[in-house]
Amino acid sequence: MKSSIAALALNLIFPTIADNPRLVLLLDRLPLAPYPLPFLVQRFVWSIGILALSLSGCANSRSLNFPFDPGGRSLNSPFAEMQPAISGRYIVFASDRRSSQDIYLYDTVIRNLIEVPGLNTLDMSASNPVISENGRHIAYVGARGGLTDIYLYDRDTRQARNLTENLKAEVRHPSISADGNAIAFQSSANGQWDIVVYNRFGQPITQPVSP
Repeated sequence: MKSSIAALALNLIFPTIADNPRLVLLLDRLPLAPYPLPFLVQRFVWSIGILALSLSGCANSRSLNFPFDPGGRSLNSPFAEMQPAISGRYIVFASDRRSSQDIYLYDTVIRNLIEVPGLNTLDMSASNPVISENGRHIAYVGARGGLTDIYLYDRDTRQARNLTENLKAEVRHPSISADGNAIAFQSSANGQWDIVVYNRFGQPITQPVSP
């Protein structure tokens, strides 16, 4: 009786899942409380609905494989690809594929690298990139001469701005708002790692203090 109820419930919600004998067997082993049958059927249908939705989501999930290019012209290459961050259609990451650690931008829709002229320089090692939701701004850590700073690259102007040029501290792990107007990062200015927020012009954004 329970098996027929399980099959009925499954057929009402996801007919293809009802064909799974393992699932029906599992449902057949569930204990039934002494409630009227209509009540049990209603509760059972709701329970199976949640279970079926979960199984359906698992069945439809898949990994996305992106092209491998031995020449370093795609997302993956024979070199080290590091610290990926994704926002919308864009993936930004660091790689040493050109004999230096630089920032790269990949468009998952057209499945190609996007040029970022003016971002990478020969005398700087770049890391920890993040990108705004619209893909215009890229924040990252730049290391030059033993010093680290937070930089913001604008794809429209093709220019990179040093946001922390006047901050006498170590900085790391930037994150960026969806519109690219606020950049948060860690700073050691107070002798410990604190969170600091700057606007895209390199000015600190004062955070309200609770009374």
